[in-house]
Amino acid sequence: MGTFPGRLILASGSRGRRWLMEEAGYTFDVIPADIDEPTEARLGDCRHYVGELAWLKAAAVAPKVESGVVIAADTVGWLNGRVVGKPADEADARRIITSLAGTVHELWTGVCLWLRPGDWQLAWQERSLVRMKGLAADEVEAYLATRKWEGCSGAYAIELPHDPYLTVEDGTVSNVIGLPMESLAKALGWAAAIR
Repeated sequence: MGTFPGRLILASGSRGRRWLMEEAGYTFDVIPADIDEPTEARLGDCRHYVGELAWLKAAAVAPKVESGVVIAADTVGWLNGRVVGKPADEADARRIITSLAGTVHELWTGVCLWLRPGDWQLAWQERSLVRMKGLAADEVEAYLATRKWEGCSGAYAIELPHDPYLTVEDGTVSNVIGLPMESLAKALGWAAAIR
């Protein structure tokens, strides 16, 4: 069971991140960052992209918190040197799913913990490799009809315990969902030690 000797604030409206925190047993408040997110990696590097966005999200929420630890994260797919973000609409989701079908692609999450007061910050990025099975056109349409792609980077949300379309070949499932809980637990231990 996750515990922390202080207030935790999740700077995200993500259902997946909330679920991960709840499943781990953490008590937390939610204050979504609501920042504009670029659609391209400025430096052509996904690690930098998710790291910067997680920091920007934490920086947007930290001034609203008198005391506690702000947890911010950003997750995107990465294929052929390009960010695979959240689909704008069903047509965009179709384009994304079609481009990912039959591939192994990278899924990156950047995380930033921001301790208040004091403004200590700890940031890291994690990569998972995700295989999406090849999909026929009717399978793509059936998936789109589920609406599971809405608000999800890569136009998908992995299903537990066994996803019919996705396999995590390297890395963690929690990272694919949007918050690498294994490393978060270690980072929260560090945060508790310096409070």
